[in-house]
Amino acid sequence: MIDDGTRGAGLAGTDAATGREARDGADVDVEIGGAALDVHVPRGTVVLAATPIGNTADASARLVALLERADIVAAEDTRRLYALANRLGVHVAGRVVANHDHNERGKADGLLDEVDAGATVLVVSDAGMPTINDPGLAIVRRAIERGLPVTCAPGPSAVLDALALSGLPTDRFCYEGFLPRRHAERVQHLRALKGERRTIVFYETLHRIADAMADLEEVLGPERPMALCRELTKDYEQIRRGTIGEIRQGVEDDPPRGEMVLVVGGAQDGDGDGGETLDVEALAALATRYAQEHDVRIKDAIAEVVAGHPGADGALANKKQVYAAVLAARGGR
Repeated sequence: MIDDGTRGAGLAGTDAATGREARDGADVDVEIGGAALDVHVPRGTVVLAATPIGNTADASARLVALLERADIVAAEDTRRLYALANRLGVHVAGRVVANHDHNERGKADGLLDEVDAGATVLVVSDAGMPTINDPGLAIVRRAIERGLPVTCAPGPSAVLDALALSGLPTDRFCYEGFLPRRHAERVQHLRALKGERRTIVFYETLHRIADAMADLEEVLGPERPMALCRELTKDYEQIRRGTIGEIRQGVEDDPPRGEMVLVVGGAQDGDGDGGETLDVEALAALATRYAQEHDVRIKDAIAEVVAGHPGADGALANKKQVYAAVLAARGGR
């Protein structure tokens, strides 16, 4: 599948950023669709390579060359790596090591010692780009600290695919990864994002999607536009677009399956809390006015005001402390 066109061995030039001599590598011809593509496999370098997120045909020529020619492949799951290689018709000649969330910090320096000695170390996750909610960050940080070269072989990204297909603004967005598992933590996290004006991208699992959608509707309201993107690049790819309320109802009526990305429109005027974080005394004063204007008990007013004014981190003020501040303002009465 690959013809070797070695460009040169040894050292060539100096890296201006690190002061290290830059290592050369090999040029490899990869045949894609009947055409031979020239791919450079660098020596003495960490290479982060994106793998397909569903459709094997999205694998790049660089990924194919790197899988065949890297000295070491650090894979999130070695079984999935070999399964991908089999689908691509690739023989992984280099040493394969497991590099996952639980061991990557301990593995980093050993792998980088190999890089320092001239090896090509390829880092891959199960799907998409390493470091984006996947292992890889530890080795990148240590490589930077040690002045060793790191590069990317870019490719499929569930975040960017979902964003592009959502129909929501793409000029400014933020990626929030997976929402917290627990209800209270998830709600607090969403409160902190209520005033975020950029388009927001989340990952979510099949088992938590119903609870996540209920919390999205509770915190952000039913009218915020969003898209639920599932099984991206696969045969059963589906994009559900609508409001949060419509998507939540759709999840209830027709539960989605597979891997999901949620893309939520940013806040518009009036969607966020609209002001600075209030301290306990300010909340007490606001609750007092609310009780008078709406003719409700002070405790009910405090509950309403506290719920509507989360802190910058999404946490709510302690209602007992607000009540104590109300009594203090009344002179203890």
